[in-house]
Amino acid sequence: MTPAAAAAMRMRLAAPLLRQRAAILPSRTSVLAYRTARAIHSSPPEQAKVVPVYGTGPPPEPPKPAAEFASSTPSDPPTRNSGAIPEIKEGTAADPWSRISRRKRQAAMLRAATLPPTAGSSSAPGGIGLKRRFWKSVNVVTKNDMNEIHLDSRPLRRPDTKSIISLPLTKPSLASALAIEWDQLVSAQQATKQHLIPLTSLVCRALDIADEDALGKTDIRNAITKVLLRYLDTDSLLCWAPAPTHPEDGRNDAGYTLREVQEEAYSSVVSFLTTRVWPGVTIVPVLDESSIMPRQQEPGTREVVQGWMLGLSAWELAALERATLAGKSLLVAARLVVEWSGDGGNAVVQTPEEEEMTTQNKKRWGVEEAARTVSLEVDWQTTQWGEVEDTHDVEKVDLRRQLGSAVLLCAGQGATDVSANKAKL
Repeated sequence: MTPAAAAAMRMRLAAPLLRQRAAILPSRTSVLAYRTARAIHSSPPEQAKVVPVYGTGPPPEPPKPAAEFASSTPSDPPTRNSGAIPEIKEGTAADPWSRISRRKRQAAMLRAATLPPTAGSSSAPGGIGLKRRFWKSVNVVTKNDMNEIHLDSRPLRRPDTKSIISLPLTKPSLASALAIEWDQLVSAQQATKQHLIPLTSLVCRALDIADEDALGKTDIRNAITKVLLRYLDTDSLLCWAPAPTHPEDGRNDAGYTLREVQEEAYSSVVSFLTTRVWPGVTIVPVLDESSIMPRQQEPGTREVVQGWMLGLSAWELAALERATLAGKSLLVAARLVVEWSGDGGNAVVQTPEEEEMTTQNKKRWGVEEAARTVSLEVDWQTTQWGEVEDTHDVEKVDLRRQLGSAVLLCAGQGATDVSANKAKL
């Protein structure tokens, strides 16, 4: 056999092995395609762990309810149907009889707290102690030409300085409201909770400002002014909704769009402020459909508003702070304070003819008007889509409560009215 024939024979014998090897091993082109198909920053996926990690030791004990929420099993519980409705264990929080029993005990505790204290009976049924209030009656007493709130014979004091809370005689409504707030408390523990005595906290805030003014300090005033000026840049009255793209879209029953309603409210409030409070000042909207960030007011506007706030009395400044934080609008709060302030709200004095004409032409701008002005968008949405229970209705009442407390704080009678009341007494 020649060498050429031998080489051809070897090639024929090796051909099947080469084909098998090519089928098993990928080519260089396929390897490069696999490598380029993967993302540059990706990582290979990890296999899921079938068996979770178990902790060592026994499981923790379930939480136990507080003593006032614990309940006993009813003696004759109703029968429950088996099937689709799951069975509820007796004595648990989901048991309706437990909830009824708990509410009965809480009602008994409140009734026991309102009763006059007696010897040896300082706890409610069930062994749960609730310290009763130590006063029987709340009265407004006039001493040294100031009104004081007396719990029986004890004057009401401030929690920080322990000084007696004294209110001017020009604020009889504030004194009566403060007395009612303390008369509604049923236990001594409630007097330590700030959300149950909001008017007392507001009065103490005003008295703190007055104490600093008497000492010649302005720390609290400067802090309040700095915070309130930030609301001027994002005032809810100056942020408008975009105009609808179609003429028939987004209109109320009267045929107005939300943008038109906001413009009308803006015109009413700002025209009053630029005429009576800040003459010559221009207040412009800060946010509309063409704005990305709120724009600043014109130069000099912030300085005028800041000077006006620094000139307010302690009662007016505390009322302005409360109304601004409640409604997220410094402009609405300023108009409310000026409208009801017994000291005039540092506004421009009108002539008797102008004041009489203003009184005859329109009624006084009050809490309801201020609440509607700062809630235009919320009222618009709830009118269209409905209210969320226990959310919108609660916020609506709470807003009016806070604005009303601001009116009580700054409102007052004149010197003539105070003299007439003294003569009657």
